[in-house]
Amino acid sequence: MRTAELTGHPAGNPAPNPHAVDKAASSDLLSALTGKQAGRDRAVAENTRRVVMASLGVMQDQKAGRRRTRSLALASLVLALLALGPFVWRVAEDILGGERFGDIATQTSLWACILYPAILAAVLVVGWPRNKP
Repeated sequence: MRTAELTGHPAGNPAPNPHAVDKAASSDLLSALTGKQAGRDRAVAENTRRVVMASLGVMQDQKAGRRRTRSLALASLVLALLALGPFVWRVAEDILGGERFGDIATQTSLWACILYPAILAAVLVVGWPRNKP
């Protein structure tokens, strides 16, 4: 193909043909207005919708995971406080009641108040790296 044919000029006449350019522009405009490119636009819209829906699903899964983690942390904190509460109550009652630290019941309760949170913290530290990717 020669350059003259690409620009719309006939081979024998180097002058521009305004009707050839107008005809190409009007056919593009006509095909856009009549919806002949609607199939291509629909394919792009469907692909975009699929991508958006997939990313929405991922965001909802991440939100549910964060909510689940938060609720498990809150439940474990409440359970730890409930399990530790009687020991703290016993120690406070013994000390305020005039008991000595040397009594076996007071010492046992104090050791439980010290060791139980330490063991819980150790379990949390050991289990922490498993949750990270």
